This record gives sequence, C-alpha cells and structure tokens, in this order.
Amino acid sequence: MKKMKKFLFSGVAAMLAAANLVGAASCFGGDSSSQNNANTNVDVVAYDGSKVTVTFYHTMGAALTTVLKEHIEEFNKIYPNIKIDQKSQGDYDTLLSLLNTRMSTGLENLPTMAYCYSDHVASYNASKAVVTLDEYINSTLTVAGTNETMGLTETQIANYVDSYYEEGKQFGDGKMYMLPFAKSTEVLFYNKDYFEANNLTAPTTWDEMEALCARIIEIDTANKTNWNDTAKKTKTIPLGYDSEANWFITMCEQQGSGYTSMEEGNHFVFNNDQNKAFVKEFTEWYGKKYVTTKECYGSYTSDLFTTQGCYMSIGSTGGTGYNIPGLEEGSGTEAAFEVGIAPIPQASTDPAKHKVISQGPSVCLFKKDAQEVAAGWLFLKYLNMSDDFQAEFSMTSGYAPVLETVNNEAYADFLAKAGQGNANLKATCVLQNIAQKDACYVSYAFTGSAKAREQVGLLMQNAFINGSQKTGDALDAYITEQFDISMRTLNKYN
Repeated sequence: MKKMKKFLFSGVAAMLAAANLVGAASCFGGDSSSQNNANTNVDVVAYDGSKVTVTFYHTMGAALTTVLKEHIEEFNKIYPNIKIDQKSQGDYDTLLSLLNTRMSTGLENLPTMAYCYSDHVASYNASKAVVTLDEYINSTLTVAGTNETMGLTETQIANYVDSYYEEGKQFGDGKMYMLPFAKSTEVLFYNKDYFEANNLTAPTTWDEMEALCARIIEIDTANKTNWNDTAKKTKTIPLGYDSEANWFITMCEQQGSGYTSMEEGNHFVFNNDQNKAFVKEFTEWYGKKYVTTKECYGSYTSDLFTTQGCYMSIGSTGGTGYNIPGLEEGSGTEAAFEVGIAPIPQASTDPAKHKVISQGPSVCLFKKDAQEVAAGWLFLKYLNMSDDFQAEFSMTSGYAPVLETVNNEAYADFLAKAGQGNANLKATCVLQNIAQKDACYVSYAFTGSAKAREQVGLLMQNAFINGSQKTGDALDAYITEQFDISMRTLNKYN
C-alpha cells in the first residue's frame, strides 16, 4: 500500500458548500449509568505469536468482502500466525438470531468477533458473553517479538469520531463493549431534475416537508400525472421513508419527547401525547398519499425512487448505490434523472436540537481463549486504525470512516468529487454523513431495547395502513390503542 496524503474531516464544510449540501450539528445523545451488566472479563494478555484462528462474522456483501480479504492479506504480513476466518451471515437480524442460538448452547460455539448494534450487545450481555474492551484499549503489554503495544495510544483514541466511539458505552455501566467499524446515517435523496423543473427546494423541517408534499400533489394533478395507479401501487407519491421504526425514534429524539430510558421498571417512555400527535400527523399524510414506507409499499422505497414512483426517499447512506437510477453505477449509461442529497428534515430550526440516527456496524469480541481474543483484538485494532482500509471501505460502501482523519490520497480525491452527478453520489453521501456526525444519536441499550424498536415500527405501520381510513376521534382512539398494545407487549422487559 502506498503512502497517502492526509485528508482532514475539518475540510468537509467547504466541500459541502461546493456540493450545495446543508450540514447539521447537534449534541450526541448520552446515556445514564443505572444498569450494571456485571460482566466479568477474560484475562487480558499480550499476543504471544502462536498460531491462532480468529473467526469474524459479519454481513458484508461481495464487494466489501473483497476489500476485507485484501486487508486480511496485509494484516497477515504483520501477524502471519493469525488466521482470519471471515464469514458473511446474511443480514443483521439473521446474525443476531444465529448468535443468540449459539449462545444458548455454550460460549464455545461463538465466533471470536462479530458485527453488532448496541441492542444486539445488550441481548448478548444477558449471557455475559461479550468482552469489555477497556482493558485492551488501555493495555501497555507488548506484542511478542515487536515494539507494538496491545492498546491504543491517546492520539489513536482522539482520532475516533467522538459520537461513534461513545456508542460502545451505551450499556449503563460506563464500560466499552464494542468499537465502531463503519457508520451510516439517514439522508433525503431527491429527484433533482424534478425539483429544478418545478422550482422546488429540499425541506429542512417536517412542516416544510408537509407543504412540499402538498405542492407536489398540486403540480402532478395539474399536469394530469396519475399518481395513484393501484396497479403500480403508487406512481409519483412525494415521499418514501424506508424505516418506520427509525422515523418514530428520530421524532422522539428531535422533539425530546421520550423513547426509552435506563430506569429499571420504566424503560419504555414513548407512550405520551406528544408522540401520539406526530403518529397521527404522519398517518394523515399517508391517507393523503404524501408518503409511503418500506413495509407499507412492500419493498425498499429506493426501488420506488429510482423508477420515479416517488420524488424523495429517506434511507441509509450505506444504501446510496440503491438510490441511483438506471443501470449499475459507472456503467456509462445515462441516468433517468440526477439525484440530490440533503439532510433529513428536523422538528426544530435550532441546529442545537438537530438529531439523526447513527447506524452502521460496530464490532464486539466474545469470551474465548485468551490468545484468540488477543488476536481478535489486534485484527479489530488494525482495521480501525488502517487509513487504507477505512478509506476503501467507505469508497466501496458509502459508509463514513470511524476516524476524524484519514491519510489516503485516493480518498481525498474521491471526496473532492462530491456533488458532481450520480457517478459521484457515494462521495456526496459520505460527505453529508460526515457533516451530520455531531447530530448523531443512539438509543439506550438494554434487554428489550430491540423489542421496543420492533414495536414502534409495527405501531407506525398499523397506524398508516389501518388508521388512515379513520378520522377525528376514531383515529385518536385507534392510535391510543396501538400505543397501549405496544406497551403491553413490552411490559415484561421492564
């Protein structure tokens, strides 16, 4: 790998201005320390150079697996006796289910390390299966035959994006259970050609979004566009939002109206009038054909967006490639329309109150033989600290690196092309992701937090499909009933 020049994320603002993007800034959603996981750890030892196999479970597709394999080869030039056995396990839900099943039969059946989200780790902590990483991070032990310490230097720790790094501590005891691997968030993809032709601008608030959706309906009605063709489900609906759960939780964060807490016996705090009000509002949007979602539509709304069945789609920066119309990115075929990217709308115009979800994989280590865990830690450390890996993973996926500073010339050139059409959409999306990093939030992680996410997603879905047929007091009663059903389902986790 050639030496690369330094790219500083502090230069993002200038690039965003050139790409006509709007940044967002806010405070990271912190955590309380009321829950103690009582998680005893394995002995922290230095890797002794012996032959050991590290098993890494992840959800990468073919392109990212290729990037990973290339860097496993680089890692093995440093540590030839550490064999990395990497295996893709499909999607996150499949991986979570697999590991929970393995856990029930004994920790010896677990991999060394795996992709995770915080609510996954909360589930694994019920079996005390996850290694806390603080002792490795702070270790001054030296790897056998080298001058390298097992731990991270102060400079390396400081180079993590703060909000990404702090996600690993969201478990109530202040300990680090996972390290970030690559991060995504949600953005608004919009049909730039349609917007320019009709003198429209991307909305910055949900009130602006409502007005914009109404205006789009007016435009298409005047143009006799059939936007309610049942054979095609929706023809030109204004907005698609991939995740009902993300929408619900993000609104709770943006409004400060409460979603979950770490208080024992009171984990689920979303059953309140303020949250019922936004569910009612968005249900009415659905009834007016302003919006659809992945579950309501029956597919990712990026599919609807790229075929011009909707003009806007809110989805993950990690799925940027799916929002590019036409054939494969870089195929040379002219796209059906140019895609614009903007931050998701906010509940407030105050930048200090802006919130956007933090997504993308972290990695945790499981309790195995001490040398196996030590080797797994070194591999995770290598991937986190490798400028080349962080850059190539980001360029291939559209995820943002977990580091503030990436020394990679190719990556700097990649980001410099942000805003320059669909061929560079991933770069545009990565820059928008980076610009919003200080607005990122994560939800509290405890046993049952994954169920809370599942329930609020179902709540929104049911409200849209069934509640949109109701009005007035009947709609209010139906939404209250859906909240009550969710709370009854979740009570056993309190």
